[in-house]
Amino acid sequence: MGNCISFTALQDWWLKQCFSRAGLKSTTTDLGDGTVMHCWVPKSHKPTKPTMLLIHGIGANAMWQFNEFISPLCSQFNVYVPDLVFFGNSYTTRPDRTEAFQAQCVMRAMETYGVQRMHVVGLSYGGFVAYSIAVQFPGAVDRLVIAAAGVCMEETDLDGGLFQVRSADEAIAILLPQKPEKLRELMQFTFYKPVKILPSCFLNDFIEVMCTEYVQERKELIHALHKDRKLSDLPKITQPTLILWGEHDHVFPLELGNRLKRHLGENAQLVVIKNAGHAINAEKPKEMLKHLKSYLVDPLPQLDSNGRNPKAD
Repeated sequence: MGNCISFTALQDWWLKQCFSRAGLKSTTTDLGDGTVMHCWVPKSHKPTKPTMLLIHGIGANAMWQFNEFISPLCSQFNVYVPDLVFFGNSYTTRPDRTEAFQAQCVMRAMETYGVQRMHVVGLSYGGFVAYSIAVQFPGAVDRLVIAAAGVCMEETDLDGGLFQVRSADEAIAILLPQKPEKLRELMQFTFYKPVKILPSCFLNDFIEVMCTEYVQERKELIHALHKDRKLSDLPKITQPTLILWGEHDHVFPLELGNRLKRHLGENAQLVVIKNAGHAINAEKPKEMLKHLKSYLVDPLPQLDSNGRNPKAD
């Protein structure tokens, strides 16, 4: 962009101010094994409030994905928002690219903050990490929210035609856009009603600021996510779980939400958000926030025989 103003960098600066005004501060923790974790944490942790961990998906950083939720959630929770490894200011020199490793890094960071129990919310790729936290650290997770995350997918689903893409490499080209046309394709792919007119200069600016770091490492994260994945290998978790899904999700089709509901049984509640695609946090933030607060603040809902909350339908 030369000497021109970067609107993406300006927006990133503005989001930092929003997080700070909501009562959060930026912290960086060296885990001592070549891994550094960045996290937004409460300026003052209130023991009387429950704790919430928000885990972002692939793309941009945590601020861009959760800004709509921070202020209202911080009024009721001690909110922690990490950048996963190879996003934002988090990175590692270790070769592990699994969601299990991401989960361990997050929990090691939370340990340094003295947090022992929490609600965990995972969005898209963050949902894989959140589920792994619930598996590996069951005593630390009170309730879990999995939002638009195909944790029940299998490697064979690609060949089986469940997805619109035919290979992991084709998905990567869209999910990690390096050209304006691919970023437009990503928006068509993730939004039910995408913005139709976006100048290439803005798209190039966003790619330059947000999409050029750790590209190879992020490719490896996506490959690790689906390689040899089988539903039969996925542990059943015991924590009460809310599953949130966009009705028209093309990244992780709704069938995967139904599959996760069947996998977890009566312990889980599935809520389908109407007229929304994969990016439910951006398209339907108020509705998503309503379900988060209802599930994590109010007493556990009474579920019917199918594990659904009749009041949510």
